[in-house]
Amino acid sequence: MPRLMFDSHLDLAWSAVSFNRDLTLEVSEIRAREAHMTDHKSRGHNTLSLPELRKAGVQLCVATLLARAGPEQSPKPGYSRTDLDFAAPSIAYAAAHAQLAYYRLLESQAHLRFIRSKEDLMAHWAAIKEDPQRVPLGVIISLEGTDPIVTPDQADEWFAAGLRAAGIAHYGRSQHAYGTAVSGPLSAAGIELLRKFEDLGIILDVTHLCDHSMDQALDLYDGPVLASHHNCRALVPDDRQLTDEQIKRLISRGAVIGAALDAWMLYPRWVRGQTKPEVVGLEAVADHIEHVCQIAGNANHSAIGSDLDGGFGFEQTPRDLKTISDLQKLGPILLSRGYSEADIDKIFHGNWMRFFSSALPSAARSIG
Repeated sequence: MPRLMFDSHLDLAWSAVSFNRDLTLEVSEIRAREAHMTDHKSRGHNTLSLPELRKAGVQLCVATLLARAGPEQSPKPGYSRTDLDFAAPSIAYAAAHAQLAYYRLLESQAHLRFIRSKEDLMAHWAAIKEDPQRVPLGVIISLEGTDPIVTPDQADEWFAAGLRAAGIAHYGRSQHAYGTAVSGPLSAAGIELLRKFEDLGIILDVTHLCDHSMDQALDLYDGPVLASHHNCRALVPDDRQLTDEQIKRLISRGAVIGAALDAWMLYPRWVRGQTKPEVVGLEAVADHIEHVCQIAGNANHSAIGSDLDGGFGFEQTPRDLKTISDLQKLGPILLSRGYSEADIDKIFHGNWMRFFSSALPSAARSIG
């Protein structure tokens, strides 16, 4: 049996809806269907599907909704279905709801189960321990970038629909904050949105926030925070990564940090479209996990947030990862570095279970 895994960042619905992938199929079937497609670099290189997640031991995940409508979009010569950028928040709202509809259908077909409350999480975990092969994938819904929340007051609607976490920016500038590759403060709407999140019990994901916006968000928001898919700037210098000071601050807030598998975040000289996966292996993922553990002084704040098939496939993952099942290789790597079985279980699932069992709202609040 594979070690049980809780992945804190999977763009399942974006992969399905925007890339036209039937995630109920085997990985090999999806690859065969995409073998002659040329619209995106990741075609035919996908690493996951719902059957593969089960084989990999992934029983729980944070599943995203992803659509951007920032105020400073660059003009493009055309549009393809895999694009993330929309002309207005109202259209991003519609795109995110298309992804949400996909999750709802999968739930109706017993492929997955929405986790809306801490009681849901504990009941799901009890079912996993009883018979992991018969339990659907448990998903906590998160927005990766909050442009689909057209006004801060609309956060109530999203919470009622099942939203339980959100990062308020992605790449570039959102309606609420500055994200990766840009720099600037929260907007007035972003500040108001964080207040709504705190009132509702929506968890803040600091991933992708630029340093300025992240500092401001952590100052203003007193609720639970996480970094769903973030690596370490000390190992791979880039503004997409966390500084040691940011890691310390997150640890002081009780956050957990999920290590991401995108190869350019693991290899400091990666050039997109040129560098090949052979230059980096899963040992590099263990390096980032270990760096967080060393700063924390324990294994309580490091985890997995793979981001697999989040706009890239195995053409941009470590050389020894071809499907998400290969994440199981991290267990022996960590064991060889002196980590105990108990600490490896924390990294694979225990830390996220502890975090979300505290950070999710109660069932009564979820209904109300």
